[in-house]
Amino acid sequence: MPYDVKKDLKQLYAPKNTDWALVDVPEQRFLAIDGRGDPNTAVSHRSAVEALYAFAYTIKMAAKGRGEDFVVGPLEGLWWAEDYAAFTVRAKDSWQWTMLISLPGWIGADAVEEARESVRRKKKIDAPVRFLTLGEGRCAQALHVGSYDDEGPLLARLHGEFLEHHGLEPAGLHHEVYLGDPRRVEPAKLRTVLRQPVA
Repeated sequence: MPYDVKKDLKQLYAPKNTDWALVDVPEQRFLAIDGRGDPNTAVSHRSAVEALYAFAYTIKMAAKGRGEDFVVGPLEGLWWAEDYAAFTVRAKDSWQWTMLISLPGWIGADAVEEARESVRRKKKIDAPVRFLTLGEGRCAQALHVGSYDDEGPLLARLHGEFLEHHGLEPAGLHHEVYLGDPRRVEPAKLRTVLRQPVA
């Protein structure tokens, strides 16, 4: 059976709660690529996602050849802006992001470097994809069902009610896990895990 992060970390990749709850997130390994701009229109965002998947599948095939197969995880993203209001007013051109795809614990930075040459040669992709270890620890998390642009009220409830009620404050970057493909799923049915490290 190939390793599948969605099954191994079910509480993080298949939560049922559509309002905020606290979870403990273990340290994870990721493929990562950084950028900025509107994810809907920035060519750099589309290229970044394409590069991540090229690396992920190259690493998967190499691992499978060694008898260590895994399912490529869903696309994830860390998001921030100089001014938090850029999110509430959806000023997407000023958004900064790190797009991610999770890797199994036995995959190291060397696998990313090995994949780089293959991706460059076979896919003609030369992108600054990097290896990232992320330890988020305690997080507030909720499942959002619907368009990405409709996340505002749920995020407002996190920052306006939930954190204060629990005596917490943000302690890391806003994290999203995309459980549906926006090219195939209508916006009203998209499922996105929203996560905020807290202290």
